[in-house]
Amino acid sequence: KSPSPRQSMPVWYFIMKSSNLQNIDISQQKGIWSTTPSNERKLNGAFWESSMVYLIFSVQGSGCFQGFARMGSAIGCEKSQDWGSAGFGGVFKVDWIRKESIPFQFAHHLLNPWNDSKKVQ
Repeated sequence: KSPSPRQSMPVWYFIMKSSNLQNIDISQQKGIWSTTPSNERKLNGAFWESSMVYLIFSVQGSGCFQGFARMGSAIGCEKSQDWGSAGFGGVFKVDWIRKESIPFQFAHHLLNPWNDSKKVQ
C-alpha cells in the first residue's frame, strides 16, 4: 500500500484560548469546538494543507492547559447553540487526546519562534 500523500505534509499546532471552562467541558463531552471567525481561515487552511492539526486548549487566566485534541474536520457553516455567543463561527469536530490540567510551568522550556520566541502558554 502506498503511503498517504498527507503523511509528508507538516503538522500544525495551535493554542486555543477559551474565555471559560464551560466551553472546554462542552468540547470534551461533545467532541466539537467553535472559534471566532477570524481564526477560522487559519485553522481551515492548516487542516487542508497539513497531515495533522493539534489544538492545545487553555482557559484565559487559568495558568494551565486543559488538554489537547486533534482537529477532526474542517470548520463548516453550521453554528452551535452550546456556546451561547454570537461571536463564534462554525462548528468543527475535535478528537480529544488528553483531558488534564497541566500548569504552564511544565511547558516553559517550549518557545514559539513565530512569536518572538516567547514561552508557549
